[in-house]
Amino acid sequence: MATLFGIAAVQMQVVPWDAEGTMALMEERLRYVHQLFPWVNMACFPELCPIGTSPLDQQPPGYVWDSLAEVIPGPLTARLAEMARRYQIWLQPGTIYERDGDRVYNTALVFSPQGELTARYRKMFPWRPWETVSGGQEFCTFDIPDAGRFGLCICYDGWFPEVIRTLTWMGAEVIIHPSLTGTVDRTAELVIEQAHAIFNQCYMINANSAPTTGGGRSVMVDPNGRVLQQASTHEEILIEMIDIDLVRRVRELGSVGLNQHLKQLRDFTGEFPIYTQGIGQGELFKNLGPLRMPHDLNHRSRPAQEEN
Repeated sequence: MATLFGIAAVQMQVVPWDAEGTMALMEERLRYVHQLFPWVNMACFPELCPIGTSPLDQQPPGYVWDSLAEVIPGPLTARLAEMARRYQIWLQPGTIYERDGDRVYNTALVFSPQGELTARYRKMFPWRPWETVSGGQEFCTFDIPDAGRFGLCICYDGWFPEVIRTLTWMGAEVIIHPSLTGTVDRTAELVIEQAHAIFNQCYMINANSAPTTGGGRSVMVDPNGRVLQQASTHEEILIEMIDIDLVRRVRELGSVGLNQHLKQLRDFTGEFPIYTQGIGQGELFKNLGPLRMPHDLNHRSRPAQEEN
């Protein structure tokens, strides 16, 4: 038996700092997917794609990074909802900046083919110290009828295995993971995507921006940890028909028919001190200094007179 679900990961370049121009490009990609691959049920885009955020390109004079932040629902989300409705597709448009009172969040959205806002997730782990938005506090899963349960995380969240494990604990079978990575650690992130899929016996769908916005190499990984597709470093659309029943078979029979580790975790009767005593109580964390910019990493080794 198979529960098939068509999914597209759109690796694209934005129009730097131009939301209107970038949204037009996003719609072109959606039209292309709709016309050539009508069996695709969901399209996913990179982090901060709709608002044209492009960290490696110089900002226009007077541009303020959060100037496009808006309350949800708002004009931008209304346009995204209309795009989902027009092309009759589940749309995960990456993320936008969400304004809530005096706070701004990096927020992922999901729209149904009817244009309804089905899920909203605020990035829990902004990339400190560079990313200055507020961090969210709530995990997010959502159900797609006749398919399965999906989870959301955003870019740097992937460096925290607790996030993906919690989504799995909540029943997620497919994790949608938009990214905006243009740095040298992209290679490590590809390893991390495979590791999440293996540890949690789930699909990982990771759409990253194309250069010069990001470093590309978007990836789709199945619940056995096998890479289904990986993009290069140019604009590209990954198209895959995933079998969500494979998640259920792998969790029941074990990874590659061998390792039933989620069952064994379920049956474990001991305790994990990191969770029962508090993460910050571990010896590791007691010896760590504060977050600071990399150019200041030699601070602890400087002679005392140089610190004044």
